[in-house]
Amino acid sequence: MIRPIVRYGDEVLRRRAEDVAELTAEVRSLIDDMVETMYAAPGVGLAAPQVGVPLRVFVADPSVGRNVDDLVVLVNPAVVEKEGVQSEEEGCLSVPGFAAKVRRPSRLVVRGLDRDGETIEVEGTGLLARALQHELDHLDGSLFLDRLRGLRRELIVRKIHKLQRTGKW
Repeated sequence: MIRPIVRYGDEVLRRRAEDVAELTAEVRSLIDDMVETMYAAPGVGLAAPQVGVPLRVFVADPSVGRNVDDLVVLVNPAVVEKEGVQSEEEGCLSVPGFAAKVRRPSRLVVRGLDRDGETIEVEGTGLLARALQHELDHLDGSLFLDRLRGLRRELIVRKIHKLQRTGKW
């Protein structure tokens, strides 16, 4: 089932998500819905808070569905290693229509549980490293806008507030 994606301004995006205590059928259903929602958007990643669920779960696929083996599902993820820096244009399904250059690690290793409760480690470079860090930020209540500084951030936030005031957000 495709779930609605919450947008900038929704409080769930600003809270640290809670750990998943048990991988229940409900959590697996959430994961399936998130994968379907991410591909329908289309997006490279999606965190549970983006569909209004404050749990530490995210999905990512840098191929945007072109290669089934690229799909990453992580529950209760944590960073194991990060190195390097890359700065590329980045957007967010919860901040539609806006993008900016964001600094991210060029390599990231994340450990968590897969959808079956098995511990896995995922190493990402390039776009996958960006997506992993982006989704981890969501689980900690942070958006890519929070990594921007100065005028660039201010302009985007100002435009969003104008859209909110006019009912177009």
